[in-house]
Amino acid sequence: MKKIRLFITLILVLIYTAQTANANISGEKPRVIVLTDIENEPDDAESLVRFLTYTNMFEVEGIIATTSVWLKDKTAEWRIHEILEAYGQVQANLLKHESGYPSYQELKALTKVGIPKYGMKGVGEGQDSEGSDWIITALKKDDPRPLWVLAWGGPNCLAQALWKLEQSETPENLAKYVKKLRVYTISDQDDSGPWMRRKYPNLFYICTPGYAHGGREGYHFATWSGISGDTFHGRFPGGNLEVISKEWIRENIQERHGPLGEEYPDVAYLMEGDTPSFLYLINNGLGCSEHPNYGSWGGRYEYYTPKTQLYFFEQETRPLWTNAADEVFSDVDQQMHTGNHATVWRWREAFQNDFAARMDWCQKSYEEANHPPVPALAHDQVLEASEGEKVKLKAEGCNDPDNDKLSYRWIYYREAGNSVYWLKLENENSAVATFTAPTMGFPQEMHFILEVSDDGQPALTRYRRVIVKVKPKV
Repeated sequence: MKKIRLFITLILVLIYTAQTANANISGEKPRVIVLTDIENEPDDAESLVRFLTYTNMFEVEGIIATTSVWLKDKTAEWRIHEILEAYGQVQANLLKHESGYPSYQELKALTKVGIPKYGMKGVGEGQDSEGSDWIITALKKDDPRPLWVLAWGGPNCLAQALWKLEQSETPENLAKYVKKLRVYTISDQDDSGPWMRRKYPNLFYICTPGYAHGGREGYHFATWSGISGDTFHGRFPGGNLEVISKEWIRENIQERHGPLGEEYPDVAYLMEGDTPSFLYLINNGLGCSEHPNYGSWGGRYEYYTPKTQLYFFEQETRPLWTNAADEVFSDVDQQMHTGNHATVWRWREAFQNDFAARMDWCQKSYEEANHPPVPALAHDQVLEASEGEKVKLKAEGCNDPDNDKLSYRWIYYREAGNSVYWLKLENENSAVATFTAPTMGFPQEMHFILEVSDDGQPALTRYRRVIVKVKPKV
């Protein structure tokens, strides 16, 4: 009987893994609300420009102007509307390249305002706002999909929404709404984030805790800052600096790319600090939204209670999805680099090229622009193997909408699984790669990424993940 139960459990785990491994390529759009302290510095406006070029990949439920530690007593929804107006001028051209881009009028109607108060001063009796009420409305929709709240600024209107639900709903209903939420915050930009994590221990939360304390140390240690580094501590080593330079941004985003590109401001402190929150959700075959530990363009995170640091608002009382380290070989300096920033910058060329292509879509015809390849596998995304068995990873049926030439690379993503074994894939730069399942004496989950790139201008990349379950010898 014990063996039967174990077998049933194994089957259920495999079914769940197969489903979740495919979660981001199923075609189901993530529901997204953005909270932004836009105009505290240029990076929110930069991130909003990029976000709008990806709105066909999301079910945008709201864009809410909020306060933050840098913008404590006002909001700047006017700036959101300026950028949305520019988007409205290019939306028709974007639709020539991919379907699903919402209209300017739709996004304008979804733009709301949070309370012009800082942090927990805006939470409690009499602190409702258009933004907090809108979050409640979205949570109460008859929609089984999770609701992602991406906090680029302070999240106190989300905290107010939860506070109000706690006053007005049964504990069972409140638990249901908390379970539906997914939060990715760009550090803590007010004190309501730590309050929510403490108050609602089951709330799904991705964050590097802490705020800008004494020279922005809290931001420097954050995973998201791997998108470009920061001017206080220099660029992080390893990542390609050319594709985040002012010259590259001017040539590929700001100039000759229409009214939306013109709304992209010059970089002041760091480029697009808020962008990793939605890069994490982009449907490119790499990430899996319910598994932050799998890694994505938005970084990789692990679930644990972080040790208190000087720049924390308060001691963390429970686990959350937070900093994790990847060890990555850099083609830039031909060295290995280890750290949480590497979980973002390792994909920098790909996500910068992708943005550049979408900015081309704002102006160019379909024939003039480049479009991403479509990877495919010759086998399931979840495979089983035994220790010592030769395993073949095979791409088959990949194509490119522009008939560009494709190149292949297989990446062993060791940190995303539980195997401690380093291995070298045979023929890693071809459609078919092989490896020998290592002998470790315990069940292993090994993650491999198929990276398919075209030779268009700019070169674009898409992925497929393969999870290999290695069974120990009996």
